[in-house]
Amino acid sequence: MRLPLILCLALASPLHAAPLLDMPALASEIGGRGESPSSLRLPEGPFDEGMIPLREVEGTVEQRAYRLQGRLTTLQLYEPLAAQIAAQGYATVFSCEADACGGFDFRYGMAVLPEPQMHVDLGDYRYLLAEKPGGKEVIALLVSRTADQGFVQVSSVTPLDAKAREAIRTGAVRAPAAGSGAPSAEEATQAAPAGDFGAAFATRGAAVLEDLVFASGSGGLEPGDYPSLKALADWLIAHPDRKVTLVGHTDASGALAANVALSKKRAQSVRAALVALGASGPQIDAQGAGYLAPRADNDTPEGRAKNRRVEVMLTPAL
Repeated sequence: MRLPLILCLALASPLHAAPLLDMPALASEIGGRGESPSSLRLPEGPFDEGMIPLREVEGTVEQRAYRLQGRLTTLQLYEPLAAQIAAQGYATVFSCEADACGGFDFRYGMAVLPEPQMHVDLGDYRYLLAEKPGGKEVIALLVSRTADQGFVQVSSVTPLDAKAREAIRTGAVRAPAAGSGAPSAEEATQAAPAGDFGAAFATRGAAVLEDLVFASGSGGLEPGDYPSLKALADWLIAHPDRKVTLVGHTDASGALAANVALSKKRAQSVRAALVALGASGPQIDAQGAGYLAPRADNDTPEGRAKNRRVEVMLTPAL
């Protein structure tokens, strides 16, 4: 089934068509984003010594997520797609499989469309970065799966044409700030009313629990009444068949390992509070990303405060 990766973007010049890929099973496109001009940071090496080497590429950015029916392994998903990418003239820059990539740290250091658009099993995914000659046209492939469904994300960046570059140079079109090009967690959360987790999960697949307070350097949640926790516990009680993952985040102060441990402790504290409010423990997982997924600049106190947070992500139904 051929699924074209085409989106009408903001720039009024002709788009460079992203690669067309035949999915290896019956597939449906379930999410995506596109922007031009923009930029995307893509991993070009594994997570090592606390960091991921990232390549920043500018141009027309497109990301698409697909859900595939059937019990294909990640290798069965990956190989035919990688072969098509190579057949279209792309050369492999870097490829890896979950543990070799860096597992949890690698996944949270890259731009991934939010749940439920793109699901990533932290122990079972594969990644590919490939480029055309010159390195200005790149494509990144990420595949993962659940027990009976496959998930594919295709990210592409194609160079701007002369007209678009001139529009940026003259100020007719303003180039965005460097980054992943995805909306910030704060911006995405504001799309749904505070505490309306049904709306947040439907639009983004995740939400930030903005009202939580932790003691400085501590994993313990400060005593108090938190409307976001009550609303989330009520949602979990009303949807006993659904599961969520709490992901703790920190600012960039200190070593990565310590921050990952601290962020996980904070997520676990939130999990305990939800259970105390009546939510079922097996519905809730708790993980920590440390400072690997910032939503603001760590160079300012305000930015660091925004980065210290706990998010809740909806786990796709099997």
